[in-house]
Amino acid sequence: MRVIGIVAEFNPFHNGHEYLIKEARKIVNDPRAIVMPVISGFFTQRGLPAICPPSVRARQALLCGADVVLELPFSFSCAPSSRFAEGAISELISTGVVTDIAFGVDTDDTDLLKKLAEIDFTGEEFNNKLNGYISTGISFPQARAQAIMDLAKAQGIEGDLDKALASPNSILALDYLVALKKFDKKTRINIIMIRREGDGYHQADAAGDFASATAIRKLISGTADTFSRSEIASRLTGLMPDMALGVMLAANSSGVFSFPGYVDYIRDCMLKAAGTSIGNTAYMTDDLSGYIKNFANDIRPDTIPDDDHDLKVFESRISTKRYTLSRIERALASLIAGQDESCLAIKRPPYIRVLGFNQEGKYCLKIMGKCARVPVINRPSDCLELQSSNEALKKIFELDMRAASAGWKLYGRDTAAEWESIPVIVK
Repeated sequence: MRVIGIVAEFNPFHNGHEYLIKEARKIVNDPRAIVMPVISGFFTQRGLPAICPPSVRARQALLCGADVVLELPFSFSCAPSSRFAEGAISELISTGVVTDIAFGVDTDDTDLLKKLAEIDFTGEEFNNKLNGYISTGISFPQARAQAIMDLAKAQGIEGDLDKALASPNSILALDYLVALKKFDKKTRINIIMIRREGDGYHQADAAGDFASATAIRKLISGTADTFSRSEIASRLTGLMPDMALGVMLAANSSGVFSFPGYVDYIRDCMLKAAGTSIGNTAYMTDDLSGYIKNFANDIRPDTIPDDDHDLKVFESRISTKRYTLSRIERALASLIAGQDESCLAIKRPPYIRVLGFNQEGKYCLKIMGKCARVPVINRPSDCLELQSSNEALKKIFELDMRAASAGWKLYGRDTAAEWESIPVIVK
């Protein structure tokens, strides 16, 4: 049985995701290959809550080509790219059934990415270069790219390094390759790198059928405060598979969720930052806690305007060269979810959460139940009996439930709604 693991967010599921699934099956030359994405939960890698709940995004994926959808725990999904990649790759390998892992890249030179993955990113030489560039005042992502480039040139790695390291997707791809090197030491997993089609990762305006998730979210936020479903349907038709768009709008119409108001979310973050001790919160090191607390205490009416639905005004005012926007927003998400530094010491997801499956996926899950290297969870209550004997599982599970409570509050539901969550089944 061929099982293709995919790392994604599906925030929301769009044409590019459907293309990735189809291409992966085509490349392995097996139209019946099981496709198993692992996706972020209520909070995404960049630090903000997802546009719709994980159960809705799982149903979108299952109706558009996926067979089993897993959830990446909050501590790994809302994290820097290296931790995000390690968590996702580790979880897929822990299933015991994944034979291939596919992901998108923004370069045709995949051999160059493989060569870059051979660099020792934990060594003293790399860390010295990284810290040296950070001390010049450039952002962490820029410093990391420059340090990689220096070591690549010193080791005689040739190619268009600037292009290979310029795209967030290619940086993520590099982190996936590094994680695979770490967790798949016998190189049993076949790696599939698929050239992305259409708009760039962060391109904010939709142009063509392959619009970025950023552009799609912007189109949705542009309908606030009413979030008119007819207007959203009109804006997104052709940019998402019809089935995926239908699932999202039907779930919104039936009260499964309301589209999140990011202004209220950020205001809650600022209120909590101003009123509590935040120094031990994850990602608040390097005096970020002091900066955020001072910012929160100095907020004026125009800092987070009511109509700042995509947070552009807020983000432009809070981000600095020293503190990147993604780091700030991940720190704020950690504050809301109650993630402290001790959670970051847990290096691999201690359980596998199943978000949904179809009939083919059901058979795969039966095999996975016998092969998985960590417990497989179908609903939150499954974790309760496992907590007493596994401290890491208990810590990550409780964090996930706090993140889910914050997410459901933002989606207009009872904060305890996650306790009733069961896998999505598509027949």
